[in-house]
Amino acid sequence: MKRLGGLFEQVVAFDNLLLAFRKARRGKRRRPPVAGFELRLEQELLALQRELLADAYRPGAYRLFTVYERKPRQIAAAPFRDRVVHHALLNVIEPVIDRRFIADSYACRTGKGTHAAVDRYQHWSRRHAYALKMDIARYFPSIDHALLKDTLRRHLKDTRVLRLFDRIIDGSPPFPETGSPDYFPGDDLFSPLDRLRGIPIGNLTSQFLANLYLDGFDHFVKEELRVRPYLRYVDDMVLLDDDKGRLAELRQRVAERLGRERLRLHPDKAHIVPVGCGLDFLGYTVFPHHRRLRNDNGWRFVRQYRGYARAWAEGRLDWDDFAPSVQGWIGHAAHADTWGLRERIFSDIVFTRGAGRTAAGG
Repeated sequence: MKRLGGLFEQVVAFDNLLLAFRKARRGKRRRPPVAGFELRLEQELLALQRELLADAYRPGAYRLFTVYERKPRQIAAAPFRDRVVHHALLNVIEPVIDRRFIADSYACRTGKGTHAAVDRYQHWSRRHAYALKMDIARYFPSIDHALLKDTLRRHLKDTRVLRLFDRIIDGSPPFPETGSPDYFPGDDLFSPLDRLRGIPIGNLTSQFLANLYLDGFDHFVKEELRVRPYLRYVDDMVLLDDDKGRLAELRQRVAERLGRERLRLHPDKAHIVPVGCGLDFLGYTVFPHHRRLRNDNGWRFVRQYRGYARAWAEGRLDWDDFAPSVQGWIGHAAHADTWGLRERIFSDIVFTRGAGRTAAGG
């Protein structure tokens, strides 16, 4: 595989930094750090450019918070100027490496996404009897820094780009430890403690690096195991076959191969199911010829929508503040059999200025 070089000048070009700023600003124009950066836009971008050219750029501190969607997740929000750097880096690097990914890797890629992944799975489910669905235990917190850097170096030879990636990786905030450390073949007593792990959920670069980290594994499944009906969305993986025993064998091979990346399958989420029973996948229960929205997804949106209605009634939110979120959910729900659910939600919850809790359905 040819390693790529001569990319750093494109990363730090002023036009690329300006494009990166515009991408990083989307949906966040009212936030004070973004408004302040835009007020001094030329000076800020030139300062970033000087720091990058002088090898003086250092990432800032993350803001950490927890979101609760089915399970708690620690999200790390980088300072706005760092997000501009992330976009500038990936504007140049991602398109050239993305071409090397398998077609059936669907997360955070142009022309892919959750709905394309679900469509692909549903297509295969009409041709095969069983599905093996797996995910990786604590994927983002488990990504090994040294192995990730080695993977980058198999694709890139531009030392300045690699140093920039290294600084972003090294600046990752620590994840809270849970349970006993994981040991892999060849480890000594202190190996799990000596190795740095984890990249932040929420970084644009983390989405790309999470795809890259498992790219070698994807090619192993497709090319060595010769499994055509295989797809991955971040760490959600699905393989299909007509032979349940064959899938059990593949599950063992997959677990062994993931161990080389210092990853483990989630012990409670590596099941073989008949496709006709429906597969819980990316927010839907997917059957060969129809799909349903997962129950918790609908209830969570109802709670959010009622909250928007209360905030609207009290004058704390304008429509533009929450319309993208509502439209996004409608788009997601419309890919399942949800006409009745959507009609009920949008007829029961009424938006009226000054109506208080009544507008939110009680």
